[in-house]
Amino acid sequence: MKLLNKILLGTLVVGTFTFSNAQKIDAKAKTILDAVSANYKAKKNMYFKFSYGTGRGTVSKTETGIFYSTPTQYKLNIMGNEQIFDGKKVYNISKEDQEITIAKPNGNEKALSPTNYIDDYRNGYTVTYAGKSGALDLIKMVPVKDEGIKNVVLYINSAKKQVSKIVQTSAGDDIAVITIAEYKENQNLNNSVFTFDKNKYKNYLITEL
Repeated sequence: MKLLNKILLGTLVVGTFTFSNAQKIDAKAKTILDAVSANYKAKKNMYFKFSYGTGRGTVSKTETGIFYSTPTQYKLNIMGNEQIFDGKKVYNISKEDQEITIAKPNGNEKALSPTNYIDDYRNGYTVTYAGKSGALDLIKMVPVKDEGIKNVVLYINSAKKQVSKIVQTSAGDDIAVITIAEYKENQNLNNSVFTFDKNKYKNYLITEL
């Protein structure tokens, strides 16, 4: 799950924004990402169905994932694992191992989310506009510090202000690709979507950190 957890406005101004640690953010890329971020943050809730592909150089294995989120909660299902954040605690549920860990968030958690990199670009990345792939705008993010990731490329539907695909390449040329298959917003979700029910896991080993 390490790779999973590692893995989410205004008028266009010509120029480059420079931040600390030699971070540079291209103005066109910033405009596109800020518009997508504002669009997502305005939603009551979001639902993503996506494929998660991994491999060396090319995708050789693909899994299907489901991600629900509100401004303060989320729920992820992928590879037989479930992660729930109910606004107070993070619950990691492994069906294969029949184990659950419960912890309070420390601010460093990252669920595998189609939206992780939309706000992360502001910290620790050199960000450039990389052209188009069909109708999609490409935004390339290169980490300022060497943390094992070579680059991340975001495929953005600028007309809808949505992420369509994320390609993360590691220093060893391992790739992880999230491709959005279905997206819904502002649904009437039951509160139980983001609730951990201990009674459903009577035979599980539960560890609270």
